[in-house]
Amino acid sequence: MDIIFLKEFRIKTLIGIYPWERKIPQTIELNLEIALPSQQASKTDYIEDTLDYSQVAYKINSMLDQQHFSLLETLTENIAQMILNEFGSPWVKISAAKLDVIQGVKQLGICIERSRL
Repeated sequence: MDIIFLKEFRIKTLIGIYPWERKIPQTIELNLEIALPSQQASKTDYIEDTLDYSQVAYKINSMLDQQHFSLLETLTENIAQMILNEFGSPWVKISAAKLDVIQGVKQLGICIERSRL
């Protein structure tokens, strides 16, 4: 299985359950591993035969601009389903973390793996 990745993808978004979290954007860090639908790109060297990293980043940015999530669990699930369905990936692993939210904790978050049924 060929896997592309986006590491330390940081984005500001409204996320959380507390009233202040619904008003003040927070920086979250995403790390993604995305299985390619095929190995064709390694043979053809054509962008059409792989996943375009910039399109993945664009779609995530758009999603987080348009939606408020209360939980990181819901945010990561929505990103995973978008990648599986819109990009045809057979498998994805995503970690999402809030940064410096709790004193003494650098990151807190979740890591999920999903695959197409």
